This record gives sequence, C-alpha cells and structure tokens, in this order.
Amino acid sequence: MSDAYQYIDSPAALDALCRHLKGQPWIAVDTEFMRERTYYPELCLVQVATDEQVACIDTLALPSLQPLLDVLLDPATLKVLHAARQDLEIFYHLAGKVPAPVFDTQVTARFLGLPDQAGYGAVVQSLLGITLDKSHARTDWARRPLPAAALEYAADDVRHLRDIYKKMQTELAARGRAAWAEPELKTLSDEKLYKPDPEGAWNRVRGVQRLKPKSAALVKSLAAWRERTAMAENRPRQWILKDEALLDLAKQQPGDLASLAAVRGVGDGLAKRHGAELLNMLGQDGTPPPLDRERHAALSVRQEALVDALYAVLRLKAAAGDVSPASLANRAELERLVRGERELEILKGWRLAMAGQALLDFLHGKQALAAGDGGLDIAPR
Repeated sequence: MSDAYQYIDSPAALDALCRHLKGQPWIAVDTEFMRERTYYPELCLVQVATDEQVACIDTLALPSLQPLLDVLLDPATLKVLHAARQDLEIFYHLAGKVPAPVFDTQVTARFLGLPDQAGYGAVVQSLLGITLDKSHARTDWARRPLPAAALEYAADDVRHLRDIYKKMQTELAARGRAAWAEPELKTLSDEKLYKPDPEGAWNRVRGVQRLKPKSAALVKSLAAWRERTAMAENRPRQWILKDEALLDLAKQQPGDLASLAAVRGVGDGLAKRHGAELLNMLGQDGTPPPLDRERHAALSVRQEALVDALYAVLRLKAAAGDVSPASLANRAELERLVRGERELEILKGWRLAMAGQALLDFLHGKQALAAGDGGLDIAPR
C-alpha cells in the first residue's frame, strides 16, 4: 500500500486512473468545492482511494469527468464517503443521477457510539487515534496552482477514510450491527434529496411560523421566486434577497416600486430588476403553507416534562448500547410517542429491543401513576 498520491490533471491520466477504479469493490471518495459565490457548488477537486492507490483529480483542469462519473455510477462499486450529502449533490448535478450504493461513515458512526453528526476529525481521532491538521480547511480550492501542503491535506482525507471504512466494517460485524445503518444509507441515493425544490423553499425561512396566514402565503411565493432566481443566476439565495427582507416584504406588502425599494434589504437595484414580479406576487392572495402549528396543538407542560423524561431514558439506553441517541430517536419522535402514536421507528426491530420497550414501559408506569394522582395529561390529543 503506497502513501503517495497521484495528481490527475489530464484526460489520459484520468482514463488510466478510472481503468484501475473500474471493478473495485469499494472506493473512498471526497471532494473539495467552493460555494460562497454560487448557488450550485463549483467542484474543484475529487480525491479517491483504494487499497493500492490515492489520487487527487483536478476537475478544473479536465474537459470532462465522464470516466470518473461512470465509475461512481457503477452499482457494483460501493462509494465510501463522510457526510455524503453535499458530495452526492455535486455528482447528481454533474451526472443527473446519484451514485449508489453508498457507505457514509458519519451515519455509521452513530451505531458505534460516536455522537450524532460527528465531524470527520472526531471520527478519525476516535477510530484511528490520529489528530488531523485542519490548517488547510479554508483553502481556496478554485485557485491554481494548489499548494503542495493543501493537496497533501486533501489526499489525507481519503487515506484515512479508507482505514475508517475497514475498521467500521470490522466493528459492525463484530457487534452484529452490519444491517442497522442500511435503511439510512439507502436513502442517501434518493434523487429527491438533491433536486432543487422552489415550492418547498419557504421551509428554510426562519420566522414564517409566527406570521398570519396571508403573510405566510406570501413568504411561500417569495421564497419560491427567490429560489428560482438564484438557480437561474447561479448566485446564493441570500444574495438575491435575505430572509429578513423576505419576511418584511410579506408583512409590509408594499404596493408600488418606491415602497418596495424602501423595504430594508430590497433597495433600488432589486426593485428595478425584479420589481414588477415582486409587486405582482405581493398583490395576490396565495394558499398558506401547511405550517407545523396547524398540525398539532402544543404539548401541555406535563407532556413536555414527560418528553424530557423519555429523552433521559433514551440517553441511558443509548449509552448502555454504545450508540448515539439520535440513532434511536429524536425529540420529535418522542413527542409523537407521548401523543399516542405507535407507528414509529423506535418501536420496531432492534430499536424496540434496545430502547423502545423501555420507553413504553415508562409510559405505562406513568399512566398507572396518573390514575391515582389526578391525571398526568399524557393521553393523545
């Protein structure tokens, strides 16, 4: 096994590398990209590793990445990544398909006792005992030539990823947990995760829950317009219109260009370019989005306390089972449990055995107690 990496910056070198990668049972993959000034990520470097080879592919120097994409889309080769969603999004936009199958070491770490959303450095430290040098984490990957130290940093990512994957496979098999992460890993190849969704963009706007129905409907329209505009101009959505300005437009509902431009964060430039579209939207009554506040009444104080108690039980069971609490359930699922729902993942399979039954037993015990103390208010509402 060689620690040296290849720098791939010509079609011939890429073809030779991909001939080596073709047919491999697995490959470790990482990317470096820039997104500060664009809507779509600008891919600058792809790092790959097998047992025999490590390579850094200069995507900006190559006229086509098709040979690499063919390898990544080969269903016979497992793609090993860490926190895979951003990388997979890039490949989806390049190829029109999502690479599959995928092994995400961040997802799998939860089933081996590491925290939820564990960073790459934390996983490397925990499993390999190596402290990563993060001094090149803020490298401008679009600049050429790339410093040798930055390339070495990038190559290290897949070198260690290769070793993490092997160690995780061994640990999962030893603990009988090889299948536990499979459902979550499979969902990573669902194209719906990576397709832009202008109509659902309002979900990312903080504060919409507090608006009146008409204003909420306007936020839905404005957020969809902003998303489509950002996509068309390939600019960050917040560069088109910040969330705060979007909310102010929905609340103030200006009726002419002067009033529109006067809204903080809009200004003359945006009003001049897109004023007609914005005024047209602001003058219409839309359908309010299905806000969470309309789905459930708020939990009572006692129900909230019960959720807190269930989460404590969950954490104890997770610690005993050496898994992340998030691999078992999140707070929203515990709230649904308190409301009386039972078609939940925590009440199925290995999760039921590890923690779900204990949560049900705790609930039943509190229900029995409630019958004698004036009621604990945990019944479904």
